Amino acid sequence: MGDFAGGDFPGGRKLDAIDIQLITLALLAEQPAHGYELIKTIEERSGGFYTPSPGVIYPALTYLLDIGHTSVEQQGTRKLYSITPEGKAYLEANRANAEAILDALARIGGRMEQVREAFAGVGDSDGGASDDVHRARYALKHALRRKHGCDPEEAKRIAKILDRAAAEILGN
Repeated sequence: MGDFAGGDFPGGRKLDAIDIQLITLALLAEQPAHGYELIKTIEERSGGFYTPSPGVIYPALTYLLDIGHTSVEQQGTRKLYSITPEGKAYLEANRANAEAILDALARIGGRMEQVREAFAGVGDSDGGASDDVHRARYALKHALRRKHGCDPEEAKRIAKILDRAAAEILGN
């Protein structure tokens, strides 16, 4: 999905380039990342509601690099971005806004998950079991994303694990 509006964002406005730069810095302050990892992290934080396109993330990373708020290390064909001291200072000066945007993404994601669970028939009457399933499903998604682009041997190993899990869930 692209831009979106809603009352959750300061002033009910859409995310703009400055917002994307700010949350990119906030995520890089947590740990260095590749552009693709930043896209996936934002998608995860929003519960799948917002997935910034490469055409949004990479220009933000280029701009942050140009103004000295990030540094980059080439890793084969990929670039690993890190926040610089200048980037940390800017982030600290704008911390409240960065946290407001990330919190809004999380709130929207939480509501989207509730809607998905309602349509899936998972309700509040299951004594917290849906929380356990949600946590486990999230952990699985995160693990699979971390393994994205792995070698074929690792992909086969992961497929076997998933096949066993599916069979066990179905009681086969």
